Amino acid sequence: MSPAFQPIHHLAQQSRVHAPALLAGADDPHAELLAMVWGPRFDRQHALDLWARLSQQQPAEALPLLPALLSAADRFDTLGVPVQHRLRRLIVRHHAAAARGGPDLPPGRPKANQPPWGAATRAAVERGGLSE
Repeated sequence: MSPAFQPIHHLAQQSRVHAPALLAGADDPHAELLAMVWGPRFDRQHALDLWARLSQQQPAEALPLLPALLSAADRFDTLGVPVQHRLRRLIVRHHAAAARGGPDLPPGRPKANQPPWGAATRAAVERGGLSE
């Protein structure tokens, strides 16, 4: 694995471990995840809102997730722009594969300036977290 993509590998691993609990009640977990990483900096407020919801419903499960979430935010913020774009594309491709019900990823790439979809995007734009 190239050193440039090791941070993506670490973030993806953390996501596989913690995202199911954090995003369990979300209508579109991929959109929620994209909303956190769509801007040049990790949207900590959105992540903390999701964590607070989990904390109210399952406090024991939420407690160890908070340090991992903050660590992921710090790691994302240190990524270069091309690596951040790659991470976003991986999330979009995973969403498409999950929607098809298969492990294969679709060909092609989303446009770099195409925002994520759904309620999470609208909320992020309203908070000023995404630029159009």
